[in-house]
Amino acid sequence: MGAVLDKLLRPAVGFRHPREVLKDPLLDTSEKRAILSSWASDASAVEDHPTLRWLWGTEAPAPFSEILDALARLDRWEEARPR
Repeated sequence: MGAVLDKLLRPAVGFRHPREVLKDPLLDTSEKRAILSSWASDASAVEDHPTLRWLWGTEAPAPFSEILDALARLDRWEEARPR
């Protein structure tokens, strides 16, 4: 139950890579964007390694470029979605 509760309270918990955020079927687009944006923020920057971001609750840092790629993919999905 602890892992499930952590996931509800802190949605970034358990993700090892930005791709995993995109693949999570339980998150809607706005939740995915919020997690990825938080991960990309300067607040998640790794000291002395400006190209890495380490979001609280994740196991390891992720390259900033991969987070931006995930956000761009999310944008493309939004644009391609029928309205």
